Amino acid sequence: MTGHGFTLSGAHLVALGSGALHWPAHDLLCVSDLHLGKSGRRLRLGGAPLPPYETRDTLERLETALHHTGAGTVVCLGDSFDDNAAARDLPEEEKLRITALQAGRRWIWIEGNHDPGPVELGGTHLDEMALPPLSFRHIARRDRTGEISGHYHPKATIGLGGRRMSRPAFLIDNDRVILPAFGTYTGGLRSDDPALAGLMRESAVAVLTGAAPVVIPMPR
Repeated sequence: MTGHGFTLSGAHLVALGSGALHWPAHDLLCVSDLHLGKSGRRLRLGGAPLPPYETRDTLERLETALHHTGAGTVVCLGDSFDDNAAARDLPEEEKLRITALQAGRRWIWIEGNHDPGPVELGGTHLDEMALPPLSFRHIARRDRTGEISGHYHPKATIGLGGRRMSRPAFLIDNDRVILPAFGTYTGGLRSDDPALAGLMRESAVAVLTGAAPVVIPMPR
């Protein structure tokens, strides 16, 4: 699986083209904002329907990332479910698939703003997690270093061959990494939005996801 290797607070990490973050030294794979059950929640709230296979597609891509990395620890950085009801209402087939992915692995659900309650699907539920020299939480804090977070669903846009291309993207500087949303149909926030531009140093880069990840200065 292709990716961009970099160092944060002395830890060697790989931003994978899938949108997952790999920490080889700790046999750890981190993903953010799966938003499982999004299509069901949209229908429940009277919104426009999404293709009903979005949860299955997200889990299939996660399974592929786990297969390629062989990671024994999985950290889900919050908003793993679109809300608590979405977690409860997942079809049994999808719950069983999550159970199969958890088998033989340490699985950590970090609390998000969409899914603040306990998750009854196995694994460990934490507000945030410290694994020195890094810390894992859902929403970045300005005064932290060595921080891995998600929440914003960052994306970046570049011009290639006379056309504009926008993709989900990692944002990386000397203090933190903000992961793209891993879930299918999760949308994104442009990297030049003040919420992101204000968090990241001027030296920050964006790693656009895809079969061939592209590394560029973070568009502002």
